[in-house]
Amino acid sequence: MRVDAFSTPEAAPGLLDELHALCRRAFDGDFDPEDWEHALGGRHFVAYRDDRPVAHASVVGRILEVDGHPLRTGYVEAVATEPELAGQGFGSLAMAEATWWIPGHFEFGALGTGAFAFYERLGWERWKGTTFVRDGGTVRRTEDDDDAMMVFRFGPSTAVDLEGTLLCEATPGDDW
Repeated sequence: MRVDAFSTPEAAPGLLDELHALCRRAFDGDFDPEDWEHALGGRHFVAYRDDRPVAHASVVGRILEVDGHPLRTGYVEAVATEPELAGQGFGSLAMAEATWWIPGHFEFGALGTGAFAFYERLGWERWKGTTFVRDGGTVRRTEDDDDAMMVFRFGPSTAVDLEGTLLCEATPGDDW
């Protein structure tokens, strides 16, 4: 097993297409084009079995506001493992590398998931507060996302209150 890390523009020819297909398989087809677009423009962490990419995580930069305070956030997107290899450590390896990388480049980490135990093993914490999205000048509540958010606190964000408010800017497709 090995993990390679690279920025989107540094990806080898065809690799991004392979990773996009991996994500579609991992999410059983429930992975919209906007979901893949959210994963681009940051840093990719890819676990390999032999020379085959079998797990992926991406970290993109976003500004999230916690209780009105903006934080440069490493936002995790497109965490996926080949379905036949799930549970064998490939996804954990890619995600551990992504988690390790975030503190050197951001003030805070965040992601949306339903697989809490997977991320908790890596130091991520469940968000207990409320979530909001700003779309232009309008702020709207996103109650359905309250229970899906996890954060990674370190250094400047250690004191973040897990029961506070979390706000992001709107994005095409899913905001969180």
